[in-house]
Amino acid sequence: MANLTWIEMLYWACAIGGGTLFIIRVIMTFVGGGLDGDLGDASSDVEFHSDIGGHTDLHSDIGNDAAGHHHADDANFSFKLASLQGLTAFFTLFGLVGLALVRLRWHVLLTFIGATAAGLLAVWLLGLLLLQMKRLQSEGTLDIRNAIGQTGSVYLTIPANGSGQVQVTVQGSLRIFNAVSRDKNKISTGAGVRVTDITADNTLVVEQIG
Repeated sequence: MANLTWIEMLYWACAIGGGTLFIIRVIMTFVGGGLDGDLGDASSDVEFHSDIGGHTDLHSDIGNDAAGHHHADDANFSFKLASLQGLTAFFTLFGLVGLALVRLRWHVLLTFIGATAAGLLAVWLLGLLLLQMKRLQSEGTLDIRNAIGQTGSVYLTIPANGSGQVQVTVQGSLRIFNAVSRDKNKISTGAGVRVTDITADNTLVVEQIG
């Protein structure tokens, strides 16, 4: 280390410091991975039960209030997390590429430019990865409000003054929900329906179509 130039010491410091912090962040992300899952579960909890007699019961409990309350905090947390991971990735690649270019006997200024470019590229790629992960997480979280306006079919007959079940595609997946008739008319199994509203207990309000 005593024979290192100042630029080499800078690159070593960035590579070791950034790399260590990056590894710690990765470990913490995996160890604390349940946090995001718990937040997602708080906003969406769907249970499906079926017995031998053919009776099917679907219980859907969507914590929209909790999701709305935490939305701003989650966004702020995600921004801070992305910023910290971005910085660690930048310094790690900055140091490693800088050292590699020094070993190739590049001019000091060129090694700095190359190392900076590599660090920025790392931040950009990490940003794309985090964005894709966020999209996948959002797609996997059911928001029952997305059912409004969708069409489907009756799975279990909806009595005039009772509830039945319907099949509706929400967020790209075919799901079964409890449903009642908006017009208080009986809607038989197989009939086409459109979702017009959602009750307080997350039961779909539907009207017959076709």
